[in-house]
Amino acid sequence: MAKVFKKTSKSGGLTLYLGKRDYVDHTTSVDQVDGVVKIDPAELGDKKVFCQLACAFRYGSDDLDVMGLCFRKDIWFTQTQLYPQTNKPTNTAMHDTLLTKAGENAYAFTFEIPNNLPCSVSLQPGPEDKGKACGVDFEVKTFLAKEANDPNETVDKKDTARLIIRKIQYAPAAIGEGPKADICKSFMMSDKPVHLEASLQKDLYFHGEGIPIKIKIKNESNKTVKKFKISVEQTTDIVLYCADKYTKPVFCQEFGETVDPNGTYENTLSITPVLSENKEKRGLALDGRLKDEDTNLASTTILKSTIEKEVMGILVSYKIKINLMVAGGGLLGGLTSSDVTLELPLMLMHPKPEGNCT
Repeated sequence: MAKVFKKTSKSGGLTLYLGKRDYVDHTTSVDQVDGVVKIDPAELGDKKVFCQLACAFRYGSDDLDVMGLCFRKDIWFTQTQLYPQTNKPTNTAMHDTLLTKAGENAYAFTFEIPNNLPCSVSLQPGPEDKGKACGVDFEVKTFLAKEANDPNETVDKKDTARLIIRKIQYAPAAIGEGPKADICKSFMMSDKPVHLEASLQKDLYFHGEGIPIKIKIKNESNKTVKKFKISVEQTTDIVLYCADKYTKPVFCQEFGETVDPNGTYENTLSITPVLSENKEKRGLALDGRLKDEDTNLASTTILKSTIEKEVMGILVSYKIKINLMVAGGGLLGGLTSSDVTLELPLMLMHPKPEGNCT
């Protein structure tokens, strides 16, 4: 194991150990969460030790909690009592490694993540925003309490240790044929139309990979295609608490290619939408991040037939837009100018790492 992740409570009585922070959703199942908690018996008093895994939607900063407002809504959670131990899991190789690392008074736990839960997504904060980002996250937490889930008991923060983990999806092994679309548009004061056709080589691209777009323009009109623009839009659909859906551009480039009346244009142009060009856009969906480490634009959400709407959290999709600016000719000039727009669906994901067979 390359690295062990651990977090100790402020009181020093609990230390949480995990062997990894990323858990892969294989669509039919999800990697199980194996961890260990080391306990200092001197700190327990009359309290028990619990461990919890929760998937939650965060829609406000930590400042709201100070004012007594709830800024976090649990989508799903599960909990187990570690001490006194009531349910000892079958030890895995991960458990054995962590137990050796933790030493005496360490207790193993296992959590199964249902495969109908959303993946980790965070919404990019603005330059002035502070605290944790809004979005869907998963948290493993161990704490001291007299009883499980007693609404009248307040768990002391100094007796709590927590680590954020991520539920992620990788691109499927089989990548299909790319989408293709065409449009034919007629204009005022022109007998014949402009044809626009565009296609992708495959239906899925990896983050940071160049996306070649094959473009064909056939201008049968008496107008001139002055230039065209290629853009990529990210649509974020927050379906957990309301029908909040918005679209933000993550790539835009203009090409000064002119297509005269009765002319043609054919070319393959490569584009690459990346987060580094969109750092200032508040609310952009990103793959869930851990602390302040680098991340990327959110991966496309792969929908499952078993998933329920109330636990979807945040859905992310992309589309490519190709926009021709067609200038009017003759006496009316710009008054008869118009646009020709075509859209292609785009899937962005991470490739499955080499050797990840679980």
